[in-house]
Amino acid sequence: MFIFDSQSEFFRSPQGGIKTGDEISLKIYVKRNFPMQPEVLIEKRLDYAVETHKRISMEWVGAKNCHDLYRAVLTLEEAGNYYYSFIMGENKSNSYQLLVYDDFATPDWIKGGIIYHIFVDRFYKDMTLMKNDDIDIRNDWGGTPRYLPDEKGEIKNNDFFGGNLDGIKKKLPYIKDLGVSAIYVSPVFEAHSNHKYDTGDYLNIDPMFGNEESLKKLCAEASNFGINVILDGVFSHTGSDSIYFNKMGRYKSIGAYQSKSSPYYDWYMFNSWNEDYVCWWNIKTLPAVNKENKHYIAFITGENGVLNNWQDCGVKGWRLDVADELPDSFLKSLRKCVKEKDKNAYIVGEVWEDASDKFSYGHLKQYFLGKQLDSVTNYPLRNAIINFIQTKDCSELYETMNMIIEKYPPQSVHCLMNILGTHDTARILTVIGSSYVPESKSEMAEATLTANELAEGIRLLKIATMLQMTLPGIPCIYYGDEAGMQGWTDPFNRRCYPWGEENKEILSHYKFMGKLRKSSSVFSQGKYRCLVHDKGMYVFERFNDEMRLIIAVNISSNTVTLNLKENMMEYGKKETSSSFNIKSNEYLILRTINY
Repeated sequence: MFIFDSQSEFFRSPQGGIKTGDEISLKIYVKRNFPMQPEVLIEKRLDYAVETHKRISMEWVGAKNCHDLYRAVLTLEEAGNYYYSFIMGENKSNSYQLLVYDDFATPDWIKGGIIYHIFVDRFYKDMTLMKNDDIDIRNDWGGTPRYLPDEKGEIKNNDFFGGNLDGIKKKLPYIKDLGVSAIYVSPVFEAHSNHKYDTGDYLNIDPMFGNEESLKKLCAEASNFGINVILDGVFSHTGSDSIYFNKMGRYKSIGAYQSKSSPYYDWYMFNSWNEDYVCWWNIKTLPAVNKENKHYIAFITGENGVLNNWQDCGVKGWRLDVADELPDSFLKSLRKCVKEKDKNAYIVGEVWEDASDKFSYGHLKQYFLGKQLDSVTNYPLRNAIINFIQTKDCSELYETMNMIIEKYPPQSVHCLMNILGTHDTARILTVIGSSYVPESKSEMAEATLTANELAEGIRLLKIATMLQMTLPGIPCIYYGDEAGMQGWTDPFNRRCYPWGEENKEILSHYKFMGKLRKSSSVFSQGKYRCLVHDKGMYVFERFNDEMRLIIAVNISSNTVTLNLKENMMEYGKKETSSSFNIKSNEYLILRTINY
């Protein structure tokens, strides 16, 4: 009855999210001489309900192969999540998502660059730690982080190796050599764990990492290298051991745990004061904050609030921890504050799923409607790349990229945080190189790749990182991945950077990819188009008005020949050809001759 492809520029143009008031063209083929004229049905989604928004008649514009071609041009004036479908009499097509946003800009400086993600305590040590009864000071840089519970059955995450902000500053030349344009650091505010996601004081840098002057100097020196600093904003919960909750009585303030008269009492949610309180993932050391509390919102986003305080120190953006748990009102206030201080600041939310159609706590999220995030962490792409590497079938990668290009606003696509590893996932070399997954923490602590696994893992890692670096978005390197670090999940993915013991082959590959990104403007805001997707063969192009690159990956067991309609050059070479052989587990980067 209908012929339609929502991911085709011919049938739906333009692709991606649509700005309010902009025209969108929809075309369908209908079997010749069908007696009824087709209509477009537009429905708007309101959380779990869907309501009819409008119906639009389509006009006949041509015919082909026993089918009539109909077209409708429409605009939508109100931002939101919509669906469209085609109706002819009692016949109705499938429904397709259409995201409509109020106009918003994302920062150009981040596009085409590379982000480097640092877990501060484990990157570089530039001071001698002072002994403290609350912490375990480690003098064995590179040792296995503590992972066994204590006598009370608790895992305290209180062992410190000594990485700090001054250490990052000393390694800026190394970071710059990777082609990095932004450093995203794990939380730096005062807290009592090594990961610092249990905030103790939002207005103080943790003394283990330095002080406010340390951050200012890092931001200033990084800027001299053409690098900006992004902080990890943890605003869904605080630590129980904090100025605001003060369960341990460490602080002089009157915390919400101590008194209902505390100025912070309304920040928290007690089922029964004071021991029964709402926690993040039921972890008692992480009491959840009421993010719709006006006092709390003002504390974070107000004129003299947390965000302005640290942006005044030179911070250029925020990665928002568990963005799903931040209500619309909070995110809107946050964006307003951040962008008024610096319109070019970068706001990226931690989201693990399709961010254009994400439900959380009973509500449809509004990340991309123009008043919240610039972009999100691209876990769907990470999962798709790993699936491609492991199964040698590119179907999920092809579908994931189509979903992103079809649904996300283009300005958000260009600054997606493309990750392969993070502090929340196993090391990428371990994931794709290991032949099995250990069952216990003790096994994980000792697990390393065999020589054969390492060799195969490196071959596959080069392909995975090449995809990460060349598909739309901004690649984010998790510190040490470029050095060949291994490790399963937390805390084994948070070992110390192996200074002087890097895997030179892997490091060289990352530096090559950094130079490739800097060499071409197509990685900034260039378009993407898939050319071949056939099991182990994935070929796509990145292009703009000035240049064109073709990236071809072959992880099938056979050599594959790629035949083109034009002569091109292999990147780094001068010979031209229209036919290229790609061996198993290898990739090819081709460029137009005049580039």
